[in-house]
Amino acid sequence: MADNPILEADSIGKSFGDRRILSSASLSAAPGQVVGILGRMGEGKSTLLKICSGVTSTDTGWVKYKERIRNPAKLASLAPEGVYYLPEAGSLSGALTLREHFELFRTRFKLDSFDDLIEDFELGTFLGSSPSLMSTGERRRTELALVCYRRPECLLADEPFRDLDPIVGERVGRVLKALAEGGCAIVLTGHEIRTLTPFLTSVVWLTSGTTYSLGNPSDAWKNDYFRKEYLGPSGERIYA
Repeated sequence: MADNPILEADSIGKSFGDRRILSSASLSAAPGQVVGILGRMGEGKSTLLKICSGVTSTDTGWVKYKERIRNPAKLASLAPEGVYYLPEAGSLSGALTLREHFELFRTRFKLDSFDDLIEDFELGTFLGSSPSLMSTGERRRTELALVCYRRPECLLADEPFRDLDPIVGERVGRVLKALAEGGCAIVLTGHEIRTLTPFLTSVVWLTSGTTYSLGNPSDAWKNDYFRKEYLGPSGERIYA
């Protein structure tokens, strides 16, 4: 477990019908940390993130945020307290323009002007556009600008690097690093090992419904079982 965590989840179990997805999963994240949940497809990484964010309920175990157990955890109550959930499918509404997304945030969270962020993320030409007309990279830039505008205390991001070209992926990494340096606790999932490694402070391996805290990436890659069962031959080249 992390020292002085803002978010904790312990003994999480979740089934969908007869299929047991999680049996005893745990994680924690402290301000300034970037925790990566790694594991094969279908192991339950997204489910664990949804449970921690209050999007999905847990069958067993508990989620604690800011030293208070949330029973059950609900995103509607966690969001005003600083939790931001970024789903794999994206968080933008096709019914709103980019400007309307920012205006909605400004009204709901009583925020200041977003003009500087629009300039920083080069979004000026899209202000009147629907996200459905934007590319994957443009939508991800918009989502990151909204994250920065909200300034969350805890960010839960599901596959934030998926389907991104190297330039946009590098920008995503820089933003995540800056958020962590500003005190945000970040938990993310992903399969892009080379891309993720420079930004992670700790690795949680999810396999067979259970999590294993492996320490920092360097220590994780030295774990023989993790290398054999998840990294495979590519693990030999991560630090090459």
